[in-house]
Amino acid sequence: METLLKFAAIDIGSNAVRLLFSGVLEEAYSATFRKMSLIRMPIRLGDDAFTQKRISDNKVSQLVKSMVGFKHLIEAFQPLDMMACATSAMREAENGPEICNRIYTEADIKVEIIDGVREAQFIFENKSADLFGGNDAYLYVDIGGGSTEITLFSRGQIMTTASFNIGTIRLLEGLADGIVRILYEKNKASQPPISNSSPEPM
Repeated sequence: METLLKFAAIDIGSNAVRLLFSGVLEEAYSATFRKMSLIRMPIRLGDDAFTQKRISDNKVSQLVKSMVGFKHLIEAFQPLDMMACATSAMREAENGPEICNRIYTEADIKVEIIDGVREAQFIFENKSADLFGGNDAYLYVDIGGGSTEITLFSRGQIMTTASFNIGTIRLLEGLADGIVRILYEKNKASQPPISNSSPEPM
């Protein structure tokens, strides 16, 4: 007999805050994951976090109100379990932990600020393992608003992950130029010199 297990997840990102409702259909020897509903609030926390190093009162108010609304939806959905994570913008904001405490007080939702490596692992678990199989190696790149996560995996296993503070909001605000320049110079230094001399005649 098939059993549907319901779960909820909240992603507090640099561009938007998302609430995902999913169902896991348990069968005899396998499980099927189904996205049931996705709610997105485009608050753009990164606009403040990456330029001012803290999130403004106005955006904090928008975030908390959204989380209170999410709490009501979660109670109606009645999931077996839920998790709320915050990524690049909240990592960089000086008042990130303070905001998490306020969300817990007003919305009764515990938010975990995760590092870039764990974010990359979540991204990999989300779909990469299903999309790429076999014995080949793959490089998976996820570009977000505040950071880019790169995961190298082989035979369905994560080999290594890395997170870089380069994202769409940082690029639009001109905040990633220094990072890009460092990466360019590092890559340039690792390349063999190109000879401009003409080849000798045969």
